[in-house]
Amino acid sequence: MITIDEYLAFCDAAIDGYAGCVSSLGEAHLNEVVTLSDGSPLPGSNSAFALVAHIVGVMGRWGRTVNRGIVVPRDRDAEFTATGTVDQALALLDLGRARLHEDVRACDPAAAPVNPPTGRDRTAYATQGAILLHVYEELAQHLGQLEVTRDVILARA
Repeated sequence: MITIDEYLAFCDAAIDGYAGCVSSLGEAHLNEVVTLSDGSPLPGSNSAFALVAHIVGVMGRWGRTVNRGIVVPRDRDAEFTATGTVDQALALLDLGRARLHEDVRACDPAAAPVNPPTGRDRTAYATQGAILLHVYEELAQHLGQLEVTRDVILARA
C-alpha cells in the first residue's frame, strides 16, 4: 500500500511540473492557447494559467469539499477562462499544494467521503482513497496537456 508521503511525493512532482511549465512560458505566453494555422484557437485548448486555475479547483473540490466536507467555492467554467501573471499562477499552485498536503494528511483512505459525489461518480468514488486517486489522475492528465501546450506555443514563438 502506498504511504501518504509517497502519494504526496507524486503529487508534488506533478505540481512542480506545472510550476516549471508556467515559468518557462513566462508572462508573454502564460495566457495563450494553442492556435490553428489560421490563428483560431484549437478547440479544447486551454492556457497554462487556466490549467493551473482548473487543477487548483480540482484539488480543492475533491480533496477538501468532497473528502473533508470543507466547502471550497468553485466556478469550474471560470477556471478555463482565467488569466493572470506568472506570480499569481505560482501562488495558486503553492496554495493548492499546501491545502492538498493538509487534506491528504487528514483523510482516512478507507472511509467514505464526508460530502460524497452524487450520480455516476457515487460508486466510482466511494472512499476517500479513491477520491485521492482521482486528484492525482487529474494532476497527471492536465500536466500532460500543459506540457504539450507549452511545447507547441514555445515552438511557434
